[in-house]
This record gives sequence, C-alpha cells and structure tokens, in this order.
Amino acid sequence: MDLTTKYLGLELKNPVVVSASPLSQDVENIKKMEAAGAAAIVMHSLFEEQIELESEELDRSLSAGEDQAESASYFPDLGQYKIGPETYLENLSKAKGAVSIPVIASLNGVSKGGWTRYAKKMQEAGADALELNIYTIPTDPAVTAGQIEQGYLDLVREVKASVQIPVAVKLCPYFSAMVNMMTKLDQAGADGLVLFNRFYQPDFDLEALEVVPSLQLSSSYELLLRLHWTAVLYGRIRPDIAITGGVHTSHDVLKAMMAGARVVMMASAVLKRGIPYVATVLSEVRSWMEEHEYESIAQMQGSMSQKSVADPKSFLRANYVKVLSSYVHRA
Repeated sequence: MDLTTKYLGLELKNPVVVSASPLSQDVENIKKMEAAGAAAIVMHSLFEEQIELESEELDRSLSAGEDQAESASYFPDLGQYKIGPETYLENLSKAKGAVSIPVIASLNGVSKGGWTRYAKKMQEAGADALELNIYTIPTDPAVTAGQIEQGYLDLVREVKASVQIPVAVKLCPYFSAMVNMMTKLDQAGADGLVLFNRFYQPDFDLEALEVVPSLQLSSSYELLLRLHWTAVLYGRIRPDIAITGGVHTSHDVLKAMMAGARVVMMASAVLKRGIPYVATVLSEVRSWMEEHEYESIAQMQGSMSQKSVADPKSFLRANYVKVLSSYVHRA
C-alpha cells in the first residue's frame, strides 16, 4: 500500500502531519510523533510579539491602560511566555537533529518586520520549510478588504525573497473572493496553502465582568468547510493544499485526500487521544484502502474535487438548495 505523498517539495511517507501545538515544545514528544508514523512535524508557533519585544516590556505596555478600560483583559499575561525567539531556534535545531522526518517551522504574526529576519534564522536552524500563520482580526473601519489582502501578498513576497526553503501560508476562511485570493497568493510565490486557521473567540465572565480566553478543540464537523474549498481549488492553483482543523479520524484523512489535499494536519485529535493515535489512524487508512482496492494515496487525491465539474458555481448553488429542502421537521 503506497501512502506516500509530496508536500512543499518534500517527499513524505504518508499524508499525516502533526500540526503546531504545545506538544512540539518537547523534543521527546517529536521523537514519539515520528515513532507513531507522523510524516512531518510543524513546530509550535513563534509569535510576532515574542520577536518584537521582550515579553515583560510588552506586558507592561499592554497593561498600562488597564485601569481605564475593561478591554485590557483581552490581552494575555505575556510575561508568562516560556519560549523566546532564541530558545525557539535552539529547540528547532534540536528537533532536526533528533528525527529524520521533515520539521516545519511556524511563524505567527501580522506585520512584515520580524518575519523576514526570523524566517532566515529558522532556515539556518535547519527547518525544512516554513509555515506563515497569518492571524489578524481587522477592526479598523478605515481599512479596506483590498488593503488587508495586499498586506498578505506583500508579506509572502518578502518572506519568499528572504529564504530558499519552501513557504506555506496558513489562512483564515473569511476572504470574500476565496479563489481569487488563493490565485494571488500563488502568484506571490506561496508553495503551499494551509486551510484554515481557527479563530478562538473570547468569552465573558458574567460574575467577574471580565473577558476570558476560550479554547475549544476542533471536531470533525469543522472539516466540511476545508473539504469544500480544497475541492474548489484543486487543479486551479499551483501551491500544495494542506487541510488543518477537523481532522480526527481515518475517514477524515481519506475525505481530505479525495478533495485534493496533499496532506492533513492533526493537533486536536493528538491532544485528545495522545501521540500513539497517529499510528491508529494510519492503520485504519491502510485497511480502508485495501478493502476498497486503492493502491495508493495518489490514486485518490482530487478524485472528488470539482475539477471535473463544468460549472462549479451552479453545482454549489444546486447543492445548497438541495440541502435546505431536504430537512424534515418531526414534532
């Protein structure tokens, strides 16, 4: 059974990648991921805030107006950051020396400054590729959608010009013209697109009257949005597509491949069930392929995409109408 695939120019033994999470802060965990069968690892993210300022200085600057507005409680205690830029690079180098599978570095931020500098440093530390995790929530009414998109494109061009390793871009699903934006990112030089970033919404504590962080691990239901856009994009753009968010089972992996993804990225499932769960998923993928007479992952990639649909727009509209009209309420 041939499970091999290719992502960002890297030859991978299978399509299951462990995505960025706190687990990869420990090199021993990374070694366990390799032993469980993971084809590659995305390191935990290095945040722009960690690059630009010492955490204590940033914490002070954010806390300066906390007596003026409750909104200050949105910000975390950045003094608790345990891994600064230099420690991150050391861990990245150690991870590369500890395993034989590709190790992908992750940068999380919104501006261009620190990205290019640390992209180079990550390359020097041995990263096989780089994932740009662009996490920005526009709130300025004067900023247009065009300006936001242009910021993404400028960032990708600058990082690509600064390194020789492949660069993937992890994106949100909220662009108004998704296919157009993905095409522009292709033209900007992105080697891969990671669909999609998950936005964590804060909650309100009604007793303390505070804004509190709220982190919910993903579920397989979230995979549907990723399958949709992967199937739409397959065959239309050059960058490899990775699906992240909602990949929990062997069936999730298989669906992602049929939509047209090169790899899937798992974090929540590994956090919930433990690192050895990767081996379980891969075993179940092999069993399903054998039962259904598939010889390789390549054979199924893109087989259920919209590449063969003459009019994808009409197809999606018809499916939308069909779904809504199929619901039957039972009292």
